[in-house]
Amino acid sequence: MADAQALRTAEAFPLQAVSLSRPRRRVRRFGLQGSEFTWAVAFVIPYAAVFLAFVAYPVVYGLWLGRDPALYAELMSEPIYQRTVVNTVLYLVIGVNLKMFLAVLLSGFFMRRRWWIRALLVIYMLPWVLAAVQAFISVHWILIGEMGLVNRLLEELFGIDGPAWFNGRWLALGSNIAAYIWKWMPFWTVIFLAARMAIPREIHDAAEIDGATGARGFLHVTFPLLANLYLVCTLLSTLWTIGDFNTAYFVSGGSPVMSTDVLATLGFRYTFDSINPELGIAAAMSALPVLIPIVILMIRRFHTREVQL
Repeated sequence: MADAQALRTAEAFPLQAVSLSRPRRRVRRFGLQGSEFTWAVAFVIPYAAVFLAFVAYPVVYGLWLGRDPALYAELMSEPIYQRTVVNTVLYLVIGVNLKMFLAVLLSGFFMRRRWWIRALLVIYMLPWVLAAVQAFISVHWILIGEMGLVNRLLEELFGIDGPAWFNGRWLALGSNIAAYIWKWMPFWTVIFLAARMAIPREIHDAAEIDGATGARGFLHVTFPLLANLYLVCTLLSTLWTIGDFNTAYFVSGGSPVMSTDVLATLGFRYTFDSINPELGIAAAMSALPVLIPIVILMIRRFHTREVQL
């Protein structure tokens, strides 16, 4: 009797029975439910706004300013641009490669387990810890004329007159490269030091048994293990150095007569000193034929094999 009455009730209210048997599902958006999606949007919007305002918009606006091919024809015809391209190439080839090579060698020195070497590592890291602008301004005043620290030491200790560091193109360009290496070499030294520490000790022990010690051990064991990392770090450092503005601007200041400018500082001078932002953007964008292949090579390197020892 009770079963028959329950059956009649279910037939009279079919929708209510179905709704009670099937709980309502929550709507999911991008794997998030309800308030989670709302909070996610609230956190993303400020970062997206900052990215669009200070990254995407300047890049797009710069590409729009440098869209005219006539700007690059005008650049190519100017002797100062041709000299700046040579400076930039020398700055990259000498500065980056010498810095990375010395960083690899010094990472081996700092592997030694002695307390005074660890203390020396802390002092060695100080140039990298310092802010770039203040560090390069200090280098400028250390080298400037008779009042500079270097020339005063040469006069007091050896009785000789130091050179005018910023009165000749090649000496001023060499000062820029030396200051650049001094500032950034500690960072890459620590990178290679960490990579060396990750190499298993058993590999070195086996190499020593086979007679690969000292320079032979470095050439035939250590460096081949670091080669992949070395290449990626060199490419990354090249990308950063192409856009380096602080070194040339604050060390030599382009002296003498803008003969030691690089593409980054030349674009700045065109934009603000000559009030020609289109030509300044074109000078900076002329580095794209170098940047794009490096980026593609790095992407292919990361996709084809892992950066590992």
